[in-house]
Amino acid sequence: MKNILTLFLTLGIAQVLFAQQVQQVPIIEVEGYAERKLAPDEAVYIIQLEEKTLRVNNAVNTLNKKAQNLADALKKERIKDYKLIADNYSVDVNRIYRSGTAKDSGYVARQTLRIVTSPTNEDLQKISEAIQKSGDMSYNLQFGVAESTRKSLENTLLAEALKDAEARATLIGNTLNLKGLRVFYVGMEQSYVPQPKYLMNARSMAESADMVIQPDDHTISRRVYIKYTY
Repeated sequence: MKNILTLFLTLGIAQVLFAQQVQQVPIIEVEGYAERKLAPDEAVYIIQLEEKTLRVNNAVNTLNKKAQNLADALKKERIKDYKLIADNYSVDVNRIYRSGTAKDSGYVARQTLRIVTSPTNEDLQKISEAIQKSGDMSYNLQFGVAESTRKSLENTLLAEALKDAEARATLIGNTLNLKGLRVFYVGMEQSYVPQPKYLMNARSMAESADMVIQPDDHTISRRVYIKYTY
């Protein structure tokens, strides 16, 4: 116990000394920023399936049948250039709460189906029709930037943000005649994941079959904070 208290006391003193040292060091702090505007390169139909039955096998079999019906409908419509992905599968006890008491009533199975394609795919309307023909399914259509696209830009944007911060620090140093600028601290803002700018549900898609879909551009950015001493 004594050793633990000694360790915490030592760490506390070290933090105080470090804070005092930082206060004594002359600092200028600059921000660097870089961004890209990208047109969405991915269209995703998101379908949430749910089935409640008294037996686990029945719930599972019904979900599997719905997923297979959708796969068959897409093939029948001869849709091109798409991926059908099934994930987030779960089976839970169907617990019902009434008047403050809980009662178990069978099981509930859930699964997410995603149809991923290109925003410029001419078969977007056909995909919507295939979903509706597959049975009792509702969906959302969203447009966004694929994860692979974002990751391919991360290092480029980071380098540009760092150079932007360096240029600002150099300008300040030259203007104020500060000699020997050197990096003291580098902090990075967490990467921003752009959210879908355009959403459409099953009903609005059906009512707007001839509608021209033009989703907005997405902005991907990186921001850094650098402290220089001199």
